[in-house]
Amino acid sequence: MTGRTIVITSGKGGVGKTTATANIGTGLAMRGHKVIVIDTDIGLRNLDVIMGLENRIVYDLVNVIEGKCKMNQAMIRDKHDYELYLIPAAQTRDKNSIEPEQLRDLCAELEKEFDYVLIDCPAGIEQGFKNAIAAAQEAIIVTTPEVSAIRDADRVIGLLESSGLHRPRLIINRISPEMVKRGDMMDQKDVENLLAVEVIGLVPADENTVVAANRGIPVVHDRKSASGGAFLRIAARVDGEDIPLMDLEPKSGIFSKFRGLVGMNGRAYSHA
Repeated sequence: MTGRTIVITSGKGGVGKTTATANIGTGLAMRGHKVIVIDTDIGLRNLDVIMGLENRIVYDLVNVIEGKCKMNQAMIRDKHDYELYLIPAAQTRDKNSIEPEQLRDLCAELEKEFDYVLIDCPAGIEQGFKNAIAAAQEAIIVTTPEVSAIRDADRVIGLLESSGLHRPRLIINRISPEMVKRGDMMDQKDVENLLAVEVIGLVPADENTVVAANRGIPVVHDRKSASGGAFLRIAARVDGEDIPLMDLEPKSGIFSKFRGLVGMNGRAYSHA
């Protein structure tokens, strides 16, 4: 078996990257795959909470890297009946506790056992980011349709491509169709024009996502939730299925307003 290692990153914090990791991982496991998610946000772990596994942690990622436990001892199996596992981040260490090569070697071992290895990347572009992207063959960027998040995503796209992770794909999270209709929020086309990358998923703003995270149950388990349905679509597209994005009615006109704020002048944009 040769699995796929995918880093899920954002640049800006607070855009829903960890929630996306938990839900995409769960969605892939629901499709019958063996999946492991790794929290690399050392010192600020949250993936275990989103998945409801915080009370099961004995060993963590740094323990594995330092050889204080075997790899499978740090793996926590999801509470639901799927082949889904978590390696949590260390909470009392810092991001300099591991090196990019160490995480790359670990993921190479995991690829022998798992179909998908998903890396939850820390926010920012410092050591934690460098560690996470070093181990991946593919990248998914999570952003929200806000100027600051778009600008940070643009910076991350350039760094990914300069590191050899070409053709990253994008999730636009927390879209409000009502705001888009009023012209108060960028739509899919606006964001695509700004970032020039493929959009793999649109996730509407949905209070069910918050409720699910607080309960430690990824929202994909709620089949009536709009955001849960969106993440299931994203998992299917990651898995190679050609299905349409969630239908959110676009609204033109906001792009020109925000383009100037982001610092673009209508030219053909490249991250090269």
